[in-house]
Amino acid sequence: MKTAIVLLAALASSVVHAAPHAGDVAAGKAAFAACASCHKVGSSARNGLGPQLNGIIGRRAGAEPGFKYSPAMRSADFVWSDQNLAAYIRRPRDVVPGTSMRFNGWGFGEQKLVDLLAYLRTFPSTD
Repeated sequence: MKTAIVLLAALASSVVHAAPHAGDVAAGKAAFAACASCHKVGSSARNGLGPQLNGIIGRRAGAEPGFKYSPAMRSADFVWSDQNLAAYIRRPRDVVPGTSMRFNGWGFGEQKLVDLLAYLRTFPSTD
């Protein structure tokens, strides 16, 4: 019985990690309001206080042309995925110590984060 509970817990955990592809885009747009003062998306998106986020999933960290990243972000050695972007949104300084991002971390529930990632995925890179 204990083994079945452990297996179910592991399965539930893997479903939560796979969920970023199943978010509600409209709800994600509403969640993005918390990001919009620094970040932009869409055809007219430009860098501002933060880099524009078109095509963020699959982009190398610290690599948006024309944005002045912190030394910590420029030296970050990873590509943004659903998992590491979610971790960064939750606790930016844990993922990239020394980041200059002014946001202290996402205090909302998991579903809202899943929705936000679904919304960001609707904006491919404009390169």
